[in-house]
Amino acid sequence: MSMKKKSLFGTLTSVLFVLAATLLPVESLMAAEGEINSGDTAWMIVATALVLFMTIPGLSLFYGGLVRAKNVLSILVQCFAITCLMSILWLIFGYSMASTGDGNLFGSFDKIFLKGVGVDTLDGRTIPESVFFTFQMTFAIITPALIVGAFAERMKFSSVLIFCALWFTFSYVPVWKMAWGGGLFSGRAAATLEKVEAGESGAKSSWLMAADPDGPEAEDASGNKTGTAANEAAIDFAGGTVVHINAGVAGLVLCILLRRRKGYGTVAMPPHSVPLTVVGASMLWVGWFGFNAGSELKADGTAGMALLVTQVATATAAFSWMIVEWLVAKKPTAVGIATGAVAGLVAITPASGSVGPVGALVIGIAAGVICYFCATSLKKALGYDDSLDVFGVHGIGGIVGALLTGMFAWGTIEVEGKSVPVETFTLGVQVWTQLKAVLVTIIWSGVVSFIAFKIAGLLTDGCRVSEEEEDQGLDLNSHGEAGYGS
Repeated sequence: MSMKKKSLFGTLTSVLFVLAATLLPVESLMAAEGEINSGDTAWMIVATALVLFMTIPGLSLFYGGLVRAKNVLSILVQCFAITCLMSILWLIFGYSMASTGDGNLFGSFDKIFLKGVGVDTLDGRTIPESVFFTFQMTFAIITPALIVGAFAERMKFSSVLIFCALWFTFSYVPVWKMAWGGGLFSGRAAATLEKVEAGESGAKSSWLMAADPDGPEAEDASGNKTGTAANEAAIDFAGGTVVHINAGVAGLVLCILLRRRKGYGTVAMPPHSVPLTVVGASMLWVGWFGFNAGSELKADGTAGMALLVTQVATATAAFSWMIVEWLVAKKPTAVGIATGAVAGLVAITPASGSVGPVGALVIGIAAGVICYFCATSLKKALGYDDSLDVFGVHGIGGIVGALLTGMFAWGTIEVEGKSVPVETFTLGVQVWTQLKAVLVTIIWSGVVSFIAFKIAGLLTDGCRVSEEEEDQGLDLNSHGEAGYGS
């Protein structure tokens, strides 16, 4: 065949291909494109990797640098083992109990072992459910890992694993369900909104949902007013209640029950490697963009704004902590500015999908200042030994962020997949709603943590290591290895 004939044949083939494509039913083309959004999926795969990066190695190095050299491996192994354990539990029953069913605290077993989830399963999203499952798995991993810092250097490894398994099942999963799975913090608001729009009866606000006094009133079939619409649910975009308050309170309970480390308050216990701590905090900062911006579950403007406000709040909190420490302690320390950054990351987490840059600035200042005094003055005044300031940074930072979210929310928020305009909300009512969600989380996590600790102690003949083991360090006694040389 001559070159001219080949060229003509190629041209005709191309024209026929284009004509065939244009003659295909439009519906089939739209279905092929609309089922999975490749941009959203690609971003969420990256975000998932970033959140996992926060625990191993980010949190591991941040905590590892803060403890004494004889305990650095114990921290690394605890974080690594928790990563493994939570991955398994999330697959077996955690995801199913959190994300399915109509319960306020626990769901169903419909998706145990990820039953029914395949390659193309979407579950109403633009990303595969397998990606959503794995993204949420990384949250289930880091939350109990955060608690490690509160009992560092004095808890048996076996007790750690038993406690984390129980706490995950009865605290993390229910609070996830309350906030994100249609439970107490979110589901009733959505149901109420639907009833109001449909003109159905019974559209009364639950005590965990904010009622807008100027909002529409629902009517029953006879036209009788049945109550004010509940226009607001507690806002927790990326885990203020689910992750940080939940873990912070658990940390406080455990460090009190375990009592102080031997020599605490009389013997100096400086961090063995400040560079490791700063590197770990830097990794947390980078990974947190997946944590917050990823929680939009889309690659859109809200995700972009979440990324922006995360950077603003973190930088502001770190700088604020540094300035306050400089004024009070006369030295701006590396550990201080790194810890301040983590406080800012924590505080902006619940607000990251619903506040703007100015709100992020205020949240950052509040987190830096308040968390500094709670991690220093408050801890000293009350006398508890929160080894790495889990409650002072994550518990208090989460509370600060959750409450300020109610003050600076703007635009719209998603309530069970339904866009609700925030500008129609009543400021005081939303803050009150946030406070109620915070209080429920504190009480729930506190009670579960106490019971789980007692059960773990019964199963392991006490959760605390012996004095001799504490003196020698957990690296050698729990794991038979030394972090640095022989």
